[in-house]
Parts: sequence; structure tokens; C-alpha cells
Amino acid sequence: MKHPVDAHVGKRIRHRRWMVGMTQQQLADKVGIKFQQIQKYETGMNRVSASRLWDIADALGVQIAFFFEGLAEGVEAHAGQGDMMADKEALELVRSYYSIPEAQRRRLFDLARVLSAA
Repeated sequence: MKHPVDAHVGKRIRHRRWMVGMTQQQLADKVGIKFQQIQKYETGMNRVSASRLWDIADALGVQIAFFFEGLAEGVEAHAGQGDMMADKEALELVRSYYSIPEAQRRRLFDLARVLSAA
């Protein structure tokens, strides 16, 4: 049975990997493991050791704390609910959003806020 913390860390690994546009194979190659192991980490089926998390954080360009952000809320609030950031379309939208130049991105953000309030 998956531990909620392992599942959260795995989701954060997948989220960051997607945000930087890296495949499971590319991450596995950087860390020196097989891509199947990355799959198991991302689903929370296998726990990530401290040294492996260190290597993954380095490969993804984040601090280790990144993987634990939102943990309290994520474990409690998302129990039994779907994870929006697990949706490939949502992740692709976020990645595309951040590739837009900042001034235009701000205008798009303002438009989205107006439309969502309508």
C-alpha cells in the first residue's frame, strides 16, 4: 500500500520533470537508473531514498524541499480526490503558459481571471 508521503513526493517528481520537458528516460539517465524505477517513484509504489532524492533534485534543478511543498494540504485535502496536476493536458497548459513572455503572460492571466468569474 502506498504511503501518502511517497505518493506526494512522486507526484512532485513527475510535475517537475514535466515542467522542464524531460522524459522519464532522460531523468533516469541523468540519475543513473532505469526509467521503470522513475515510473515507480512517480506513482509512489517505491520510496525514494534520501541519496536518490538528492540526485533527482539535482537533475531537475530544484532543492529537495520542492518535493515536500504542499505536503500537509496534499495528503489531507487530496485524499480520495483526483490530482489536477496528474492530468497531462493541465501540465501541458501550465508549461505552455510559462513559455509565454512575461508581459503577455500577465495579460493572459488577467483575462483568465475575468472569464472564470463570469
